[in-house]
Amino acid sequence: MTTEVHDGNNGLVGFNFGPSQFQNPLYLAGYDPSQPPFTAPCDTGTGCVLLYLGKTRDINSVVLLTNGVSFVIQAVIMLVIGAWADYGQWRPYITIIFTLLAVAVSLAWLGVEDPSKWQIGVILYVLGYQSGALTFSTVAFPALTRHLPEVRRSAQEVQSRNKTLQDHSRFESLSRNRVSNVSFAVSSLGETFILAMMVGILEAMKAEDSSENNTRAFSVLIAFSVLCALPWFLLEKRRPGLALAPGTSLLTVGFRQTYVARRECFRLERTFPYLICYFLVGDVLNTTVTVVGTLQNSVVSYPTLQLTLLLIVGIVTQALGIYGFWLLQNSYKISTKKMLSFNVSFILVGLFPLGSLRVLTVWGLIGVNTDKFGFKDVWEIWCAQCGFAFYGLMVCPWYAYSQTMIIEVTPLPQMFLFFALFSIVGKTSAFIGPLVSSAIITASGNNDNMSFAFLFTLGSVSTMFLYVVDIEKSRAECDQFVAAEANREAFK
Repeated sequence: MTTEVHDGNNGLVGFNFGPSQFQNPLYLAGYDPSQPPFTAPCDTGTGCVLLYLGKTRDINSVVLLTNGVSFVIQAVIMLVIGAWADYGQWRPYITIIFTLLAVAVSLAWLGVEDPSKWQIGVILYVLGYQSGALTFSTVAFPALTRHLPEVRRSAQEVQSRNKTLQDHSRFESLSRNRVSNVSFAVSSLGETFILAMMVGILEAMKAEDSSENNTRAFSVLIAFSVLCALPWFLLEKRRPGLALAPGTSLLTVGFRQTYVARRECFRLERTFPYLICYFLVGDVLNTTVTVVGTLQNSVVSYPTLQLTLLLIVGIVTQALGIYGFWLLQNSYKISTKKMLSFNVSFILVGLFPLGSLRVLTVWGLIGVNTDKFGFKDVWEIWCAQCGFAFYGLMVCPWYAYSQTMIIEVTPLPQMFLFFALFSIVGKTSAFIGPLVSSAIITASGNNDNMSFAFLFTLGSVSTMFLYVVDIEKSRAECDQFVAAEANREAFK
């Protein structure tokens, strides 16, 4: 339970409130580009620009560009420390350090109430998006699954020849999905509970009375994370990792292991296609959510209460979607790959009338040449959140199943190493998408909707890599990798 509360809280603060808190001072400090610089403030229905990195940019482009910079930093950090969690006693301390960073950034936002401090907000936004706590706590689920009593009994039945290895593998995979999906669902419920308390805080602070109260309320909500992060330090159980390979140290093992993982990924023929799929789908999903979020923030003019209510709708449907997918999988004993394929179809192919990001990107494309549609009005934002609850119900299960699928196609003893590699790939996709989208927005004369053309095209060609992954052959390849690593042949 501590893991779910910890994950939900860290994701709630950095991922959900960070962009709004960052974009709020940008909006207040920016100016209407149709008027001389800094003579007319930004207003609903007009553009909003600022001088950023030597060029006048739309504030949505600023957010995307800063996202890209943040993810570049994350990729470098994961490259250095990604393998540490596999070795020695470092595993819990990595998560604790990232949690302390999240708490420090949350408290620092209390000092960013004046729009003139938006440059400080850039630094806090970059630091607050370093989601290492989520990465390294999520990867703990496989180890938890292998130690479940029913999974251990199943393994003993294989040893006594009362169950085949294939049946045990399917049972362990299903148990792994149960732990992952239930944890994500409980995490979402925890976020909903926190958000409900935040609504009370917003009402008490009279956030809607003035822009100053609204900005202060944003900061208080972000600092609220301290209360929910502390239990992790007290209740987390310590589990030792592997011994360091000969000739390596903590300073070099990250680079060496990442090199080995990259090399072995090319040898693990069933792992590499999923790595590409993870890169492309993650790029489309992360960037689309960011673009729609910045458009949402512009449309509703940053009233904290309304953004919180929108977030509650999204988180509730997220919990229902993830748990609903698990009920479907458990009832019909569906494999992880089939569930992920089902989910990706909803994300990108559009099997459900409003149940896909492809429809989301198409709707955004409509707004390229019109001010009537394309996330230009509040009702469109509410439809995006409420209309068939498509994002939470049909898209959010990606976050659970994509992580579980990594475990299906990578060697378990080096799961932290490969999770770090996939995290680096995910961060790479996460900064390429925002950087390209930011460039497209700037080149199109600050037309925010033009980025959807890139996202729609990329999403339409990304799904074929998932369908060539063979789980059974992947397990055999992973067993060979584990044997080679045990003999240190993987390091040659």
